[in-house]
Amino acid sequence: MLITNATLPDGRSGIDVLVQGGRIVALGPKLAAPQGIETVDAAGQLLSPPFVDAHFHMDATLSYGLPRVNASGTLLEGIALWGELKPQLTQEALVERALQYCDWAVARGLLAIRSHVDVCDDRLLAVEALLHVRERVKDYLDLQLVAFPQDGVLRSPNALANLKRALDLGVDVVGGIPHFERTMADGAESVRLLCELAAERGLRVDMHCDESDDPLSRHVETLAFQTQRLGLHGRVTGSHLTSMHSMDNYYVSKLIPLMAEARLNAVANPLINITLQGRHDSYPKRRGMTRVPELMAAGIDVAFGHDCVMDPWYSLGSGDMLEVAAMGLHVAQMTSQAQMRACFDAVTANPARILGLAGYGLEPGANADFVLLQAGDPVEAIRLRATRLLVVRRGKVIARAPAAAATLELPGRPARVDWRLQR
Repeated sequence: MLITNATLPDGRSGIDVLVQGGRIVALGPKLAAPQGIETVDAAGQLLSPPFVDAHFHMDATLSYGLPRVNASGTLLEGIALWGELKPQLTQEALVERALQYCDWAVARGLLAIRSHVDVCDDRLLAVEALLHVRERVKDYLDLQLVAFPQDGVLRSPNALANLKRALDLGVDVVGGIPHFERTMADGAESVRLLCELAAERGLRVDMHCDESDDPLSRHVETLAFQTQRLGLHGRVTGSHLTSMHSMDNYYVSKLIPLMAEARLNAVANPLINITLQGRHDSYPKRRGMTRVPELMAAGIDVAFGHDCVMDPWYSLGSGDMLEVAAMGLHVAQMTSQAQMRACFDAVTANPARILGLAGYGLEPGANADFVLLQAGDPVEAIRLRATRLLVVRRGKVIARAPAAAATLELPGRPARVDWRLQR
């Protein structure tokens, strides 16, 4: 395949991309096409590496309304509701819903997902189901699994043993939820135990950390310390970190440098954080998302995750990472050109680094995985939630969509509307 006349996220335009053997072999202006190769004219549209979701719950996805709806819309009712649903789960239903979501993801150009999977069910039904799904989708989607003790690794009787069983079965990443343990001390102890387990097994860590409006929920400090102590630099992620939105600036002025020193990664989940946080506030009401621009300014890799789609915590969503980027942009007030482009990076390049994806990117030698978007640049892609004209995996088109347009029937006006910027 030869893609011609593409615009890249870094602003280069008129670029051709030559693909052979499932990899990018050349990239530059006016490349010669080998005889008989398929040629696609990008017509100046944006060619991006695929979208990456660094934080999702595929075991719960598309279960909205089972066994009932979250009436309050709160985090704690969602956790309670998930506890009610777990005994009713079947492996067949888990697999079916997960595969359906993977289809949605591919259609949206989302080709890599890190999914947390609950290990507090002694049957490990969800673990076995998602391991099966990971194998089923591996040719077109990278699914990375996190062993997640939803009810607390110390608080739930068999959670630690179950978590180790899940890792033995092939789950990729060690998870945790320290702020849900019974005490702050137990939370800190859970961080120590889980980081040591990851260090012993040579695995990455991704913890739900400080998903709270409580400014005294400071387990991310412990996570940074244990990362330093165990030499896990760059392999540990704190997800949510919403308590940082409520912390005083003096404490954060100490905390962020500690996180940067440990090369901690951070994942914000804009759609869910803005929905679930601040529920105890009247007015003024906190936004609740972590301090994204400040973390980025400190050199910390920050990604945006979708977190939930039609599940006990969130009744909306469609697998569109541009929707996630748009919400993150608005909540964090990141409206300069550079900041908006950084929000695009938060659903592409940044989460790819956090997941440790090999061969990701638009450069010679990288995997030929990319998305052709109906937009001229990353900011326009976010603004329009741009149509994915082509989704390519290892050099083969796996999804396509017609260009978005509308035909008007107004007197004296153009007959066709194009929402892209005029250049």
